[in-house]
Amino acid sequence: MTEFPKPTFSVRDEDLDDETRVLTASGEIHVSTAPELAAHLNAALAAGRTRLVLDFGDVAFIDSTGLSVLLNALRRLTRTGGSMVLACSNPTVLRLFEITRLDATFDIVPTRDAAVEHSPGGRGSIAGVRPGGETRVGR
Repeated sequence: MTEFPKPTFSVRDEDLDDETRVLTASGEIHVSTAPELAAHLNAALAAGRTRLVLDFGDVAFIDSTGLSVLLNALRRLTRTGGSMVLACSNPTVLRLFEITRLDATFDIVPTRDAAVEHSPGGRGSIAGVRPGGETRVGR
């Protein structure tokens, strides 16, 4: 029987204030690792964080399971008036958001600093509508 290497994935949590938590992920987000990401997102929401910044600067891959985890967290956040911003500049990961048209649903900015500074005014919404129709992917 062939053994496959365990997928590399990790998540670190950092609270910036009472509302904002930054989750810094690295590696691959897929069916084997998405439950760990979901656990971190659920913990942030259970702790009352209403603004999530997801730093995906070191994420090499994300599949539909990972996208589902993100959508569920975004849905829960927007129901309570919260917001989520993703920091990502990896063309492979961004391409999946574009192919699935989720680049219109999520606020995606190129860096963690830009994500932290991004207005918490709920621009990332489950409806996928952005003021002025602007696209922020890859800028």
